[in-house]
Amino acid sequence: MKPLSKLAAVTVSGVAAVAISALPASAAPAQDGTRAEPAVFVQTDGTSGNTIVAYQRTAAGGLAQAGSYPTGGNGGALGGSVVDHLASEGSLAYDREANLLYAVNAGTNTITVFAVHGDQLARRQVIGSGGQFPVSIAVRGNSVYVLNALGGGSVSGFVQAGGFLAPVPAWHRALGLNPDQTPQFTSVPGQIGFTPDGSHLIVTTKNGGNTIDVFSVGKLGLSATPAVTSLPGAVPFGFTFDNYGHLVVAEAGPNAVSTFSVARDGALTQLGTIATGQAATCWITAADGTLYASNAGSGTESVLRDNAAGALTQLAPAATDAGTVDATASADGQYLYVQAGGPGDVDAFRVGPGGTLTETGSVTVPGAVGGEGIVAS
Repeated sequence: MKPLSKLAAVTVSGVAAVAISALPASAAPAQDGTRAEPAVFVQTDGTSGNTIVAYQRTAAGGLAQAGSYPTGGNGGALGGSVVDHLASEGSLAYDREANLLYAVNAGTNTITVFAVHGDQLARRQVIGSGGQFPVSIAVRGNSVYVLNALGGGSVSGFVQAGGFLAPVPAWHRALGLNPDQTPQFTSVPGQIGFTPDGSHLIVTTKNGGNTIDVFSVGKLGLSATPAVTSLPGAVPFGFTFDNYGHLVVAEAGPNAVSTFSVARDGALTQLGTIATGQAATCWITAADGTLYASNAGSGTESVLRDNAAGALTQLAPAATDAGTVDATASADGQYLYVQAGGPGDVDAFRVGPGGTLTETGSVTVPGAVGGEGIVAS
């Protein structure tokens, strides 16, 4: 068998021949040597043409549109979905080390790779996701994994080399969920992501399995099977990690947030849990030591803190526009940007002492009603 580095180089050379590189006529690449200003990228998930809309952060902490970039693929809509047609977290992923942005095109079973130049994008590649209806992406070094929601769910692996992706078939894993279970939007997997040290890859299955699947990651890719933690009725959806390395999961069943430790073998031990008192608690992100859970049914962002033991406490929630979905924090942790899938907005908040949120503005993203996918550079 060829070493993976050689395999990637050979495959990428073939992929590059069909890659697309484009900037809109109104945009130009950032000048070499200039410092990139903070940007926020939002995915529309348009079913007749997916688009990434780029925003600059204003001096007041709001957002100003800087450009719009077609992905070269189509978004998709799961049956029963309303404010998040992908019913997932992490459909847009930013690789700070390589300055690359990855977007899913659920309707065409592809992913798009963009080079990032400040608040501008250059499309480099559109490549098959290795499954049906991709909804979430995880990046660690040169390894990229995509979570496909339909056909029973699957994980597909890729190597990034020179800004292009090459599929690694040996890294593909079927999840074995029931492809006919309904309602569709709660019966498919929700998110994929690495542990902070990169030793494990985590997948939530929502109501399709009510499990959290943890694959071990080695030099040759994923373990053949995951360690499976069953959480009956929890509907584990989105997740993040806190400052202590705990896995923090939004549970849509009880509308709660729970913390877990991850053992070397992938086994999870629950440390704490707290009910948000809100409706449709599905997404969660972290910023500067504070956890923020998005509640689509309440139009709120729950504000939570935890400690080294994983115990959770809750502050007063912050109001957002209707249909609160995914969120992202600025690299400095001073701002939180929250998608509202009802009107297709992004609400901007300044993060204050103790994690409190103060709204600094809101923008309507063109064509983004029901869209999911947001990252800050």
